[in-house]
Amino acid sequence: SGDADNWTTDTTAPTADIADITPDPRNAAISSATIVFSEAVSGVTLDDLTLTRDASGDLLTGGESHGPRLTAVIEGLPAGLRIDRVAIDGWLRRRQHGFGRGGRQRIEKDAVVVTAGLRDGRTMGGPVVLELENRDWKNWAAVMDPWATDESAAAKRAVTRPRPGHADFSGGAATDQLGDMRNVLERASARETGARVMAGAVCSQLLARYGIAQRSAVLQLGPHVVTDGPPSWDGLSEVRFDSPLVTPDPDHEEVLVEAVRAARAEGDTMGGVVGAVVRGLPPGLGSHTHWDRKLDGQVVQALTSIHSVKAAAIGAGIEVAGRLGSQSHDAIHVIEGQLRRDTNRAGGLEGGVTNGEDLVTRAYFKPISTLRKGFASVDLTTGESEVTEWERSDVTAIGAAPVIVEAMLALVLADELLIKLGGDAIADTDAGWEALCERLRPWWRPE
Repeated sequence: SGDADNWTTDTTAPTADIADITPDPRNAAISSATIVFSEAVSGVTLDDLTLTRDASGDLLTGGESHGPRLTAVIEGLPAGLRIDRVAIDGWLRRRQHGFGRGGRQRIEKDAVVVTAGLRDGRTMGGPVVLELENRDWKNWAAVMDPWATDESAAAKRAVTRPRPGHADFSGGAATDQLGDMRNVLERASARETGARVMAGAVCSQLLARYGIAQRSAVLQLGPHVVTDGPPSWDGLSEVRFDSPLVTPDPDHEEVLVEAVRAARAEGDTMGGVVGAVVRGLPPGLGSHTHWDRKLDGQVVQALTSIHSVKAAAIGAGIEVAGRLGSQSHDAIHVIEGQLRRDTNRAGGLEGGVTNGEDLVTRAYFKPISTLRKGFASVDLTTGESEVTEWERSDVTAIGAAPVIVEAMLALVLADELLIKLGGDAIADTDAGWEALCERLRPWWRPE
């Protein structure tokens, strides 16, 4: 605006409000929507509008390995969802299980404490806050007190020799804490997965409401292969959570136990492969239109975010790289009025979207980075070559890994399910599920 000599440019973008839309456009087609702008605009078309992910869940975790407690904050759960505390504690016990674990598991007795978001066992519609006590905190209070540490005690626990494979150096470089990498170690510790498991256990209860279930197991320990290739639902039917290493063959784990004992005697560590299968997912979760919304990308990101995981696979993704196309895909048939596949090499995902088959995943865990016998490194306070120091740690945590994998899958899949179904109240989410199932008939129906 202005006259010929003086002009003023309006740099403030107009705001827009969307009037209430019925039905929910994530569940059904709509004929129109009313958008009110804060000022006059021109040239706006439907191509300028995108339906965003505004009804999904979100997770934030906090806490350190030797701090007072871990915290998980889950946002976006519909109000009225019944939560089973015993089931959450059961998942936490699975996370502490496994032959080859260290002394920390004898100290901690993990059990969930809910401090917000639940009333009478049901979600209230606000953030759900879960806490997990660190009993070992009392042994570290002088070193890890939030307000005032004991200078002498903290100096004895200073981390100045970065461990290869751990976040010590990289995290210290990122946060300007190379003089003492204790702060990096504390937050980068796998103890943080306790918060994820609590949250994943909650999300799994949302999935179970709609008939979506998981199975998982250790498929390989170090060089010892129990199940070759991608797992299957039936192939995981014999898994027992109380077996030493939680494999699909729980009665024949003696060789694996002896391998862990041998690694412990050598002061070494072991990794492995964990497989998980999710059954009951409807077709259509995820997106084929945006790179960052493709569900296979989200699943792999979630799995590789787990401590020590360096690779992940969906279906026969690794194996088909060396095959012909005719040996790599899954033919579609009509069986009893539904679309079915003889094989599931795609692992339940095509084009970034679920196709109604089982979601099949694998996570590849490197050996733990903290070795009792130490590893060549450099003391960053002197610049001299040294051997890394050892803190109490596991020989392998692979027996605990299946439930962590399940937790991460539950978080991602519950998020996608809420995006698809919507609903501030669980009754609305239920209605969204029924509408989705009706739309997918006859080609798919829940089992």
